Amino acid sequence: MHRFFLPLLFLPHFANAQTAFPALSGETVEGRTVTLPLANAKAYTIVGMAYGKAAGPLLEEWFEPAYLRFVAKHGLFAGAYDVDVFFVPLFVGVNKAAYEPSMRKFRKSAAPGIVEHVLFATAELEVLQAGLGMKNKDVPYFFVLDAQGNIVHRAEGAFAEAKLEAIEEILLR
Repeated sequence: MHRFFLPLLFLPHFANAQTAFPALSGETVEGRTVTLPLANAKAYTIVGMAYGKAAGPLLEEWFEPAYLRFVAKHGLFAGAYDVDVFFVPLFVGVNKAAYEPSMRKFRKSAAPGIVEHVLFATAELEVLQAGLGMKNKDVPYFFVLDAQGNIVHRAEGAFAEAKLEAIEEILLR
């Protein structure tokens, strides 16, 4: 009986262990290369990523509300946190061929304020799936990183005000 409970004593320690965000480089539509996590990161960095065709529009649903809340700083806690925000459409496998056409389309249609917060990147899917648990290609994933590049919060799926507020709670700690 004691053998069963002994591992449970260590569970809280492992549940709070932080995972380092793997290095990921991308480029803005202006051609600037950005590597995440940032070397000179603010207190927090929010990274939203999607790699499947169905996940792309779901990631885009986050652009405006996240930009307004965390970059333009509209809302009750505007200015209460120090955060970088990046949205990363990932091009993996055969979808790498869509990289340039997608960037050109985005360049023509994107709101000027959001442009510098979108990074186009190619990546090896297996590395992301193993390191970040991004198993479902049909949903976007969101990671809140601390200044050292450790993941302190994770969310996935379509935009919901409750998810945005959960991220905001992390930033206010």
